[in-house]
Amino acid sequence: MTGKVVFGLFIGLASGFAVGAGFVAFVTVLGVIPRLTQLTKTMQFIHYYEAAIIAGVVIGTWLGLQEVKLFWTKWLLVPIGLADGIFNGMLAAALTEVLNVFPILAKRMGIQEKVIYLMMALVLGKIIGSLFQWIYYVDL
Repeated sequence: MTGKVVFGLFIGLASGFAVGAGFVAFVTVLGVIPRLTQLTKTMQFIHYYEAAIIAGVVIGTWLGLQEVKLFWTKWLLVPIGLADGIFNGMLAAALTEVLNVFPILAKRMGIQEKVIYLMMALVLGKIIGSLFQWIYYVDL
């Protein structure tokens, strides 16, 4: 192996360790998974959440390194996209809950008694933005 190949392997491995360590720190230090199970009242399934995240990371990494083409119909992609969106939304909700983002934002804006309106505005904005992107920019 040449020096460039060894250097490239070293950089790739070091980058992978850095990203992996950051992801593990994000999940463990902030307690995202336990909080997610608390919000959804599914604490008995915490091991399934953890296994799903590990499997998703491993499979996603492997698929990212391959040139895999999945010839799925758009009708099969709809429930997959819906499940992905629900999971990402719940993960974001758990993260904001752990970091107390909404109460701090509401206090700074002076609308402590109307936090529900702030949350609904953010949720509806996300839904409308996602629908806009899918309707106008995604060609199925």
